[in-house]
Amino acid sequence: MPPTSPTAAATPGPAPRTPSAGPVLGHVARAMADYPVTPVRTIRTEIAGIPRTLTLKLEGHSPWRSIKGRTALSLIRSVADELSVPGATVVESTSGNLGLALSAICRELGLRFVAVVDHRQSPVIQQAIEANGGELDWVKTPDDATTHLQDRLARVRELVRDLPHAVWPNQYANDANWRIHESWTGPELDAQVDGTAQALFAGVSTGGTLAGLSRHFRRTRPGMRIVAVDVRGSTVFGGVPRPRSLTGIGASRRSAFLDDASTDEVLLVDERQAVACCHTLRHDTQIAVGGSSGAVLAGCLEYLYRNPEVRHALCVCPDLGEHYGPTVYHPAWLDRLGLPAEPGRLRHRTGAACPGFRSADDTSPATGAPSEEDAPR
Repeated sequence: MPPTSPTAAATPGPAPRTPSAGPVLGHVARAMADYPVTPVRTIRTEIAGIPRTLTLKLEGHSPWRSIKGRTALSLIRSVADELSVPGATVVESTSGNLGLALSAICRELGLRFVAVVDHRQSPVIQQAIEANGGELDWVKTPDDATTHLQDRLARVRELVRDLPHAVWPNQYANDANWRIHESWTGPELDAQVDGTAQALFAGVSTGGTLAGLSRHFRRTRPGMRIVAVDVRGSTVFGGVPRPRSLTGIGASRRSAFLDDASTDEVLLVDERQAVACCHTLRHDTQIAVGGSSGAVLAGCLEYLYRNPEVRHALCVCPDLGEHYGPTVYHPAWLDRLGLPAEPGRLRHRTGAACPGFRSADDTSPATGAPSEEDAPR
């Protein structure tokens, strides 16, 4: 349970103490100490006739199944003083994974948690948040709207105004978001890969992950290219918004954490390519990743197609595919995007003249080259 203030004495004595943030900080410190090093997996492919190596950082192998576990711990740590007030309620807008991590942390701390969500959220994650005791506050935005995030933020502000002792960590503007990836995720990945990696690819939503990784690698590997991957219809870097289906990547507002120095290039990928990459990777290597990870992979392939000198790339995969059975890996959901359910036909949407993937220890050639009409020009 959250700490409470000692009752003021009836007789003159010391003034009541301010509630201590110690229990919250102690809990976060223990969780970080117990957090596993998430693995990397190396796969091979051939693009434009050139063998390439891709190292995937699989953040789904973590306590709350995504990279947002790190972000959630950092955000909670940053508002520890506010959470020490009796009756504190954590309120946050989320498309899924951050809400899942926050709900678990709040349950362990005995705090109420309200997740402001929209209809695109994975049903699996919805159920997990509720199983942790979290409350879902739904924003009723039309399916074809481009304002899901803006509507969620408006609702968060209403809850912060109306709920007593509401605490909004604000993943969109709180520097704790990116700092944890500069001080923790970046050094961890840096220690896992050799010096041959030439480019790093990460998806963007709030931009916190990429901003932190960029700050770390700009210092330790100044020659490494930093590439941001977003989906078409997102306005993280400007542009015209349009409806999107994938969660965990893209946003309807600019990132507060990224500037021109953060990246060397920005790539916008089609959501159908991202989903096709998910299916191709799972079929070829038995690694199932979420839609945002598929987008990162699709962006990486496009970049390698246009840059034949880059032979080794790092891809930060935010989560695994286990939460996306009803969406990314479901035939009915694929049909909504105009995609076939057959792995062989989906492969042809992967693009970048990529015939497929194989594990690093597998020397057999990849198969299933994309059709000529699907190869990028």
